[in-house]
Amino acid sequence: MSQHTTDLIHEKASTDKLPSGKAGRRRLLMALTILVFLVIGAVALYAISLIVGAVLLLLFSALLAYLIYPLAQFLHYRLPHTLAIIIAYLLVAGVLATGLFLVITSLIRQSSTLTQSIQFLLSPAGEHQLQSVADSLGKLGIPKDQVIQFENQLLAQVQGVLSGLLPFLIAFFSNIISLIVGVTLSVYFVIDGPLIVGWLRLKTPVSQRNTITFLLHILDQSLGGYFRGSLLLALIGALGTSIGLTLLHVPYAALLGVLFFLLYFLPVIGGYVIEALCVLTALEQGWVVMLIVAVYMTLLQGLVLGQILTPRIFSKAVGIHPIVALFALFAGAELFGALGGFFAVPVAGVLQQIIMALWHRWKDEHPEQFPPQEMPLQPSALLPEQQGLPFWLDERS
Repeated sequence: MSQHTTDLIHEKASTDKLPSGKAGRRRLLMALTILVFLVIGAVALYAISLIVGAVLLLLFSALLAYLIYPLAQFLHYRLPHTLAIIIAYLLVAGVLATGLFLVITSLIRQSSTLTQSIQFLLSPAGEHQLQSVADSLGKLGIPKDQVIQFENQLLAQVQGVLSGLLPFLIAFFSNIISLIVGVTLSVYFVIDGPLIVGWLRLKTPVSQRNTITFLLHILDQSLGGYFRGSLLLALIGALGTSIGLTLLHVPYAALLGVLFFLLYFLPVIGGYVIEALCVLTALEQGWVVMLIVAVYMTLLQGLVLGQILTPRIFSKAVGIHPIVALFALFAGAELFGALGGFFAVPVAGVLQQIIMALWHRWKDEHPEQFPPQEMPLQPSALLPEQQGLPFWLDERS
């Protein structure tokens, strides 16, 4: 082989290695970029976890303002702006105060009943009744030592609840103070929120305005659709639960309605919990009433709310798959507590909608990456001898 031929071979080999080297550097750069974004995200989550209380309080106030703003705007058509905001907050406060009044009165009634039951069990008549129960259990093969051990454990748990009453009251009043601060911040959001949105749409750099407008539209569509739709469905379900259980003479119907309203915001799990509570509460009315309550709650949640109202109310909002909702719920609760779990589902919905919108935009901008798929031939387009063949024989032909 001549020297000239050898040089040509080496030159061709060196030129063949260049594209592979560029591709390797490009893949390395992409991997490093992804790693940097993951590190930045981890640092941001850690920083947010250090001030999670303030962040959640700010999110709560912004959410409250977002929900009250349409009511304030509706009243603003007939009243001055300041008076409309005051009346809107008074109406919301009245609804919340009514719900809290129903819950607190029911809890006080239940607490008094529990206190009377404990006093009866500690009396000689109660001890005699417990002794008769223990004798009946002994006839069933349960030793008396286990019954005594269970009584001691139950007494220890009651004492633990009573000893934790003071920390509970301290945390309760702390949450009341946080609620007052959150309501105050929400007033400022209602007043200055339109100015902030207008500044983002009109005063930001021209090259970024389309993206900012797109993100604001996505937030309003998904976040607003989720909370307003969920609020309306929770209110309808709470009223249906209270009215239905009242007509069936089930005790604590108003309390169960309020619990339905609160537990409805827990995806997937909340419905099962409230239905189980309603069925257990109806036990003392007999198995017929319990069966009617179970059927009624199943129809209310599965048919009325799930199949009739939900598709119409959430017609413009993107639904979340139950797997994604449960993962977001537990991940948010694990990272940021109960409020984190509450906000995790709508945040997951926002992220899902943004990702889907960006995907459709990229798909529209790169149609060459998605060639039209060939449609399968209809039976009428096949040859007569191919119409009666199985699909594997048809493919071989």
